[in-house]
Amino acid sequence: METISQTYARLRLAQKGRARGAPAYSVYVNRPVGRLLAAVAYRIGLTPNQVTLVSAVFTFTAIALIALVPPNPVIGVCIWLLLALGYAWDSADGQVARLRGGGSLAGEWLDHFVDAAKISSLHLAVLVGLSRVDGIPQTWLLVPIVFTVVANTTFFAMILNDLLKGKRGVASAHSAGGGGSLRSFLLLPTDYGILMLAFVLWGWPQLFLGVYALLLLACTAFLVAAAVTWFRQMVRLDREAVAP
Repeated sequence: METISQTYARLRLAQKGRARGAPAYSVYVNRPVGRLLAAVAYRIGLTPNQVTLVSAVFTFTAIALIALVPPNPVIGVCIWLLLALGYAWDSADGQVARLRGGGSLAGEWLDHFVDAAKISSLHLAVLVGLSRVDGIPQTWLLVPIVFTVVANTTFFAMILNDLLKGKRGVASAHSAGGGGSLRSFLLLPTDYGILMLAFVLWGWPQLFLGVYALLLLACTAFLVAAAVTWFRQMVRLDREAVAP
């Protein structure tokens, strides 16, 4: 019978290409941890959909703590750990699917459905949590509201890019292989892993809010720049489709 280490090694050889310039935490930390969890999940017989649900349990437990429990340093660390585990298990579901011979449309739908719910509810939970903290001006509560819009728009645009490119027979960014390491590190402020880490500061709401606002600025700048690039790509695909 195959050991966990053998499964891990086999999975490492079956990795899909990463998106060009994907943020460093997701590439160099989350994917290897997810690979280990995938090997364990595969050995104990979990299906990809079950792995997705495990991820959701960790993630939404953390989100509930953000919204319902008064901020303090211990809760902040717990939130970070739960989000990190949820993110790692989220990476594991697709890897388990590859070990089992390939994924399914239902599995991909469930994965994206949970991701969409996570992206919205995380920032709205921050809004609820901060609204209960004395001393935070009401105008600062616009930060999680705007972050919700930016995060959802970015996620939808990325999904739509792959969908529209697929209609034209163009490979997605994940099939293009790795991007440059420098770009991966430059994009760290936009990485979900860094957003998770910010919750270590949840026990000091004003300090957390300052870091959170800076991350919003980075994510907004990325979205604006990326949107221009993505739109130009679509224009080019349109022109290629009508070219003789």
